[in-house]
Amino acid sequence: MIKRFLYFLAVLVIIDIYLLNGYKNFNLNSSFKIAFKWFYYASLLVSYSCFALIIIKFDDRPTQSTLWMNLWFGYTFAFLVLKMVLFLGVVLDDLIRGIEYLSKAVWNLMSQPSTKVAYPDRRKFIGQLGLGLASVPFLGMLYGITKGKYNYKLKSVSLDFSNLPRVFDGLKIVHISDIHSGSFDDIEAVAQGVNMIKEQEADLVLFTGDLVNNDAEEIVPYKELFGGVQAPLGVFSTLGNHDYGTHKRWKSKEDKYNNLSDLKAHQKEMGFDLLNNRTHTIVKEGQALDIVGVENWGKPPFPQLGDLDKALEGTNPNHFKILLSHDPTHWDEKVIPNAQKIDLTLSGHTHGMQFGVEIPGFKWSPSKYIYKRWAGLYQNKEQFLYVNRGFGFLGFPGRVGIWPEITVITLNRKG
Repeated sequence: MIKRFLYFLAVLVIIDIYLLNGYKNFNLNSSFKIAFKWFYYASLLVSYSCFALIIIKFDDRPTQSTLWMNLWFGYTFAFLVLKMVLFLGVVLDDLIRGIEYLSKAVWNLMSQPSTKVAYPDRRKFIGQLGLGLASVPFLGMLYGITKGKYNYKLKSVSLDFSNLPRVFDGLKIVHISDIHSGSFDDIEAVAQGVNMIKEQEADLVLFTGDLVNNDAEEIVPYKELFGGVQAPLGVFSTLGNHDYGTHKRWKSKEDKYNNLSDLKAHQKEMGFDLLNNRTHTIVKEGQALDIVGVENWGKPPFPQLGDLDKALEGTNPNHFKILLSHDPTHWDEKVIPNAQKIDLTLSGHTHGMQFGVEIPGFKWSPSKYIYKRWAGLYQNKEQFLYVNRGFGFLGFPGRVGIWPEITVITLNRKG
């Protein structure tokens, strides 16, 4: 892993040299070029010191983030995106210049062999265009690491089912996912999100995994906070891929096992009923509704520990069923083909990549090129899937356009 990271850094160094040389030759205002040079040098210092820290602390990462740490990492991400856009601009300019030079050289060779062809100067317009385009995601990401990551949004969904027991007509569910408590750096901001959950006064709260990034102790400072989330019909949860600690190199298998045991204990203390390949049946006035939970099931390299058939053992096939399954790929691969009908599946995992655009009539994120179902509501005949965009954040310590989500789902009896 470290070796591949060093290769990545070597490529970045080449790109940095290429960019600095390219923008030095653009016909831009001299004062601006000086300012850009020093901005770039300062950003290089921030980003490469961040990369150095990643290498040094790769196997000894802290279990809690700080504001300054997240700003440091976040700025590094933002600068990386900025330089990639600038890189494309300089490459485009070089391609145009190269084509122009070759065409003139060929023409002169055919008509005026003795004439020397000069290589074209860089175009001021392309330099300005590259800077303008690069500044948009850069400034957006700066907002994302300061304000966007705690910009909690309520998403309301109303679903109608003909087989929903009448006693559960109007059932109000709050669905949250991907808390990633080890990434938080502001407990008061998190508390505002938790208070939004409480204000919904839901009948049922369902959490679909990734409570932590790796270590069970990440949730400890937030246990009391999330433990205050309650609902008359219960708070149920399942595990996500990060909860198993598979994204960390442990000193021993025993340490990894104990970490998972501690995580399960923390969830129990918080009042989260963890459904690992099992079903909890809610009975109200003689009518029943099943809350089914499976362990994580995703395509490699993610764990495939979810066993839907085991979770459904002994359940009544006529019961209305809600499934908690962290990874939405499980829905297409295992849930829809299953002999028992799952009416509603709730997932998370994708985070909508924490970056994208969502406006009325248009929804886009790079996540769509990886996951068929990446955010929001999906339907296959009478079966529904809802993919939550996540409560927390991971990797990039911010959110741009794809905001942290609290989903409020109302189930209605149809007919």
